[in-house]
Amino acid sequence: MADLTGKVAVVTGAARGIGAEFARALASQGASVVATDILPCDDVIAQITAAGDKAVAIACDVSSPEAVAALADATLKAFGPAHILVNNAGLHPTPQPFESLTFDYWRKTMTINVDSMFLTIQAFLPQLRQNGWGRIVNISSSSANTAPPNGAPYVASKAAVVGLTRAAATEFGKDNITVNAISPNPVRTPGADGALTEDMFQMIAAMQPVARVMEPKDLAGALLFLCSDASAFMTGQNLHVDGGTVRAG
Repeated sequence: MADLTGKVAVVTGAARGIGAEFARALASQGASVVATDILPCDDVIAQITAAGDKAVAIACDVSSPEAVAALADATLKAFGPAHILVNNAGLHPTPQPFESLTFDYWRKTMTINVDSMFLTIQAFLPQLRQNGWGRIVNISSSSANTAPPNGAPYVASKAAVVGLTRAAATEFGKDNITVNAISPNPVRTPGADGALTEDMFQMIAAMQPVARVMEPKDLAGALLFLCSDASAFMTGQNLHVDGGTVRAG
């Protein structure tokens, strides 16, 4: 699908769910993968290496400037300069009405969902420029479009991801670095399972033309396309992978 032989890919939030699927998909196409998370990535690394592909796990709190700088240095030591940065780490929402929100929760959501992407992009930009070729993929959400109730911090943070993506694309195109976003509908993952009931998953699926609950594997093809030479003339875009929900808003 995408020949990534010789490329080095960094995936945040890679311990489970979407991030783990991304790490496996990139490795399967020849990339050497750095899987990073605050949770252990042992399982996904074992799966990748068992398939004969290359990956290492590096623990990192992507909301910490110092930790992100250390991640960039560790990537260099493990595989050399990165070509691909996948910003997948994020805080899943705890639904609550606007009037009940605390500023601390608002800031925590913004820090993990948006500030972390600023930090990783800035930390890895010199490596992408050194290679003269780069792909940055940021994970947003369909909720930035649909704005479900009781989700103001999450909705605002994911809309900000799209803005950051477009701004970075404007600046990095001259360096042969593309920056795009993927916006999925709710995906059945360990993190989302804590925020959505099965009835909610099924209700969302019923409103999609592709009427089934999204799984992490449904995003892998879009990611590989955006990380490949096939998408070389595509940047600053927000690719909706949502079973067709975007048609409504």
